[in-house]
Amino acid sequence: MRDKLIILMILSTSVSFGQQQTSLDSLKREILLLRTEVENLELDMAIGEKKFKRGILVATIGYSVTIAGGLMLGRKYDDAGKVLLIAGGTTGIIGTVLMVDSFKYLGRAHRRNLKQSSRNGTP
Repeated sequence: MRDKLIILMILSTSVSFGQQQTSLDSLKREILLLRTEVENLELDMAIGEKKFKRGILVATIGYSVTIAGGLMLGRKYDDAGKVLLIAGGTTGIIGTVLMVDSFKYLGRAHRRNLKQSSRNGTP
């Protein structure tokens, strides 16, 4: 009877150890997955930030040129003012498009999380 009790204790200890090892492996896998997601998010944020700053710079220059062209209208350099209005407006619009385009990197991270959660079966 005593031998059976000892064997039963040893088996239960080994089974619980195996379950703990499995949960530790699962926990390590989850931590590595989270690290990867955070690194991807940081990379997307850095790329988006660069593009957003570049868009702000281009738009600011473009709209400044537009204002300068508008100030030149009706004066001595009327033709140059018209050219500056068109060139500055176009440059400003391009800068605005660059700024809006930079937000796709934020959406990328969200879509990536949705795909992974649907694969894992979590909402």
